[in-house]
Amino acid sequence: MTVTARAIPMLSDNYSWLLSESVSGMLAIVDPAEAEPAIAAIEAAGGKLDMILLTHHHGDHIDGVPALVARYSPVVVGNAADAHRLPKLDIAVHEGDLVDFGAVKIRVIDTPGHTVGHITYYIADGGVLLPGDTLFSLGCGRLFEGTAADMYGALQKFDDMPDDTLVCAGHEYTASNAKFALTVDPGNHALQARAQDVERLRAAGEPTLPVRLGVERATNPFLRALDAEALGLLRKQKDSF
Repeated sequence: MTVTARAIPMLSDNYSWLLSESVSGMLAIVDPAEAEPAIAAIEAAGGKLDMILLTHHHGDHIDGVPALVARYSPVVVGNAADAHRLPKLDIAVHEGDLVDFGAVKIRVIDTPGHTVGHITYYIADGGVLLPGDTLFSLGCGRLFEGTAADMYGALQKFDDMPDDTLVCAGHEYTASNAKFALTVDPGNHALQARAQDVERLRAAGEPTLPVRLGVERATNPFLRALDAEALGLLRKQKDSF
């Protein structure tokens, strides 16, 4: 494994992710909502930032970018199709592109639904999935711009990834997601066990992320939805939960 991902808490419930590539020593940060906690983490890791990866344009994922660019001059990566809503991009990417990050490649995946321009990053060497606000533990993102069909198709793009892939999502929503998930899948023993683990982690002040993709496949009602219609119904129920 050459890439590690560490959660950096931001705002009230956001996570930015600090990525370290062990062969080159390169450092990247994903979706910095604010600069101060990002700078503290970067300085603790050596004080050099090589790259910023952006999943979508919402302020709670990009507002820290200008200060980080001014301080460290990193390369900024984001969706070419959403460049007009993102900070200035140095690398504008498309579906299937591979971004060099030291000794590894970061694969770009179009995952519309939460927004129409949302993308996800996947690093096979290290087994790291960075889905932003597309996939949460035990949930998925609200459909602010896209449709249920968009989100269903986006989540299906993770089907080829190994069960031990680490899901590094953008928010600490797991406890509330667990409460909803138990109402729609109450007999799921894996979900019951995950909900108990989440309760224990949060009581101890610990994050519930990252989580293995295999755990999500067994417990997340949105990943387990049979089709887009079923996912859309779940999303409407969750929105009013």
